[in-house]
Amino acid sequence: MSDERILAKTIQDLVIANRAMAAEDVIDDFGHVSARHPLNPERFLLARSRSPLLVTADDIIEFTLDGDPINQNGRDVYKERFIHGAIYAARPDVNCAIHHHAKAVLPFTVCDTPLRPLFHMAAVIGAEVPTWDSQDEFGDTNMLVDSLPMGQSLARVLGDGTCALLRAHGAVCAAHNMAAACLVSVYLKENAELVLRTLPLSPEPRYLTPGEVEMTRSTLFSQVPLDRAWTYRKAKAGFAGI
Repeated sequence: MSDERILAKTIQDLVIANRAMAAEDVIDDFGHVSARHPLNPERFLLARSRSPLLVTADDIIEFTLDGDPINQNGRDVYKERFIHGAIYAARPDVNCAIHHHAKAVLPFTVCDTPLRPLFHMAAVIGAEVPTWDSQDEFGDTNMLVDSLPMGQSLARVLGDGTCALLRAHGAVCAAHNMAAACLVSVYLKENAELVLRTLPLSPEPRYLTPGEVEMTRSTLFSQVPLDRAWTYRKAKAGFAGI
């Protein structure tokens, strides 16, 4: 496949991922999905500032890992693009990052109850999801991750995991490809919904063990399950057969 076709395919998949996350109610009018540039690992691709449900190929802008746009051409850019650049700089294994404000996740960003996997599909979120609090390093802010130092701080809390919570804000999910990142984002939200339903029944639910998390996540991140999930999410977003 030519370089031109490789880039076009990545952009097409990025458009689909934006719309798929909107279709799954992970992302609403705010939030964003990015992809590492397939031909230059020191760059990433992210839409101009618009709601993910509306993103098209013409909206995609190339950025440096410092968050500087390469081909902005007068288009508005997301203030929180630094989330993505900092994660790609810190994690060479990550090729897709998603930032969202799924409502079920938000209660876990402002309390001491940990968000842990309650059912097998949620193994992709890891044994326990860490929380980043901008207050720790930056004090009172506008609650946006709108600078490179803030993005780098968040990336440190994410560490080598697949997701992190942002206090009173939302979450970030990251994985080796778009199918995996979308899988993490969907099941982070669904797991949070299930935990909220379970806690009134028992203050100490039986979460997955670390061993179960590791073995199940390895299975879910293999090619066949990822292809199946990605095909489903594409179809649900109106891209069946693409």
